[in-house]
Amino acid sequence: FYRAARQIQPHVAVDCHEFTRDNEDFRKAGLERWPLITLDGMNHPLIPRTLRNLALAKVESAIPLLNSAGFPFAPYRVGGPPPEEETRPSTLEPDDGRNSLGTLGAVSFIIEAAIRRSAPDPQADLGLRVAAHLKLFDHLLGTPSSRAQIRTAVEQARREPLPAFIPTNMFWGNVQGKVSTLKVNDLAGGKVVTLPTANEMSDLVVKASVPTPKAYVIDGRVAATFRSLLEHHGLIFRELANAEKIKTERCRLVRLEASYDELYQRYENRQIVARVPAREADFSAGSLVVSLDQPLARRAIQVLEPCLLYGLYSHPEFRALTLSDGTLPVHRLP
Repeated sequence: FYRAARQIQPHVAVDCHEFTRDNEDFRKAGLERWPLITLDGMNHPLIPRTLRNLALAKVESAIPLLNSAGFPFAPYRVGGPPPEEETRPSTLEPDDGRNSLGTLGAVSFIIEAAIRRSAPDPQADLGLRVAAHLKLFDHLLGTPSSRAQIRTAVEQARREPLPAFIPTNMFWGNVQGKVSTLKVNDLAGGKVVTLPTANEMSDLVVKASVPTPKAYVIDGRVAATFRSLLEHHGLIFRELANAEKIKTERCRLVRLEASYDELYQRYENRQIVARVPAREADFSAGSLVVSLDQPLARRAIQVLEPCLLYGLYSHPEFRALTLSDGTLPVHRLP
């Protein structure tokens, strides 16, 4: 997938899915999700803001277009039935199709169309869902002038320097407790109703950031495992021919929070990491240096940054590479 995306270098990308319109939580509340189709744009804060804003503008401008064409449409939201349950935009994870391609420089989207999985024939309205997809494709492809605007923005963003700080801990919140409204289908009354809720979490909150390093240095003892990962993502690196002393920040895995966080609605496998002040350390021949002075620097950060709340060390094969004191194999070069 990444290899194909690097070869194509798309300006616009769309990741298409279905969501369950009549899931159990909604049906227990006597409700059903209202939209026939939804759309969201890339949202990871490491993606240049100009591209994220372009994507969000496309989402907002689709609202009147799709609804006037007879397709019940709303921006993509996940979560439970209002007003008690939380709803929020798509995940902030960097490794789904939408944010991954956004990191590579595309204006990237997710479309999810609604399917009634409990219906006698869940595919009875497939033609309508396809028509809604095609309407959104036309909207996202736009006009010659809008395509020129996107091409220009993408080419500029791909040359944009890295930010001074990397957001490492993000979640969705509701700044100042705004009250929003969500449309749902009332099953008993057979009509569309609008419910107020203060639990729509649509504001991106950055809880923690770290200074952007110049490079990452990977211990020679684990170079073979990481070489494969770097090559998989098309990242440029160099291998130390001889042992070197390099002043780096070590990072230590304090704990892995394996369970889902009900309070903050966070996914499982959160890695809690502590930075250790920079000091000189010996790196053996064969250690790998991944400079952030490269075209895919943002992807390198998303793959390697040890301080990310979600990262490599939720995977057992990478967690096994940590030292007995929790020191991680990827060091930060300040």
